[in-house]
Amino acid sequence: MRIVITGGAGFIGSNAASYYLSRHADVVIFDNLSRRGADKNLLWLKGLGGSLTFLRGDVANAADVGTLIPFLQHADAILHLAGQVAVTTSVADPRMDFIANALGTLTVLEALRAAKSRAKFIYASTNKVYGSMYAVPVIEKQSRYVYETLPHGVNELQQLDFYSPYGCSKGTADQYVHDYSRMYGLDTVVMRQSCIYGPRQFGVEDQGWVAWFIIATIFGKKLSIYGDGKQVRDLLYIDDLIRAYDMAIRAGNKTRGGIYNIGGGPGNTLSIWAEFGPLLEKLFGKKIPIRNRNWRPGDQKIFVADIRKAKNEFGWEPKVSVEEGIIKLYQWVMENTSIFL
Repeated sequence: MRIVITGGAGFIGSNAASYYLSRHADVVIFDNLSRRGADKNLLWLKGLGGSLTFLRGDVANAADVGTLIPFLQHADAILHLAGQVAVTTSVADPRMDFIANALGTLTVLEALRAAKSRAKFIYASTNKVYGSMYAVPVIEKQSRYVYETLPHGVNELQQLDFYSPYGCSKGTADQYVHDYSRMYGLDTVVMRQSCIYGPRQFGVEDQGWVAWFIIATIFGKKLSIYGDGKQVRDLLYIDDLIRAYDMAIRAGNKTRGGIYNIGGGPGNTLSIWAEFGPLLEKLFGKKIPIRNRNWRPGDQKIFVADIRKAKNEFGWEPKVSVEEGIIKLYQWVMENTSIFL
């Protein structure tokens, strides 16, 4: 089996590469190494052994992506994970965000088409394509917000609303990936992902908040909480996400052209501070100081993915609980503090 992973030295990409290397696949990773920690993830992957090929390049550069074509011709699957990942960065530099996410995805799709590849193409989209969801009724409770009428969470029929440059660039790519299945017959799958967390995540304040809260606490950095801290997110442990990719690939035509909300679902949710704060303080055995900040534009008071479509169509559901996953991440960070220096 041959797997091509764009953004293969990133958090999700390196975990995916490790998964497939452990299963004796030929793994090709393509990355510009611009993300914090990418060089360390690449070094770690090289130490695992197995059939690993690294190509350095930018997904928005057609010449760079052209070097992938010989590998795409013989690939069984492509995980397209490369891109710009932070809403705040997109607001500061929307052009760069568009180039990385929208143009980058189109460039990879065109390379796939030029290669006449029959590989399964998995695109890591985001729940941000649904926007702020202001029109969805929400109830405020003591430690969290809850949906008034969505007991299973948000399904794939929710209206798209590309809020923020990041939402626009990822949403544009999301729709291109879906349409390339219809228009050109490519075997594509769109995964609209919730908050993913786990080992090898070099979280920062703007992105990867679960890891960032743990890293910041270890190094004595004060945390900023935007809004009232009752915002709810569903959380998905990295191993469960990689399993979703693999099961979607192995499902063949069942997932061809599919769009799926992939997250922890209603059973794996936390409010970002009112509930996660006490859990973090229990792990560290101390009170953790915070700074309260204003709400960020477009911030969803709650997002919980309805993941029933993925279960119905290719049998996937999360296995790692939020508490178990956070403990695993905490232990990994504690055991690897030197790589964050």
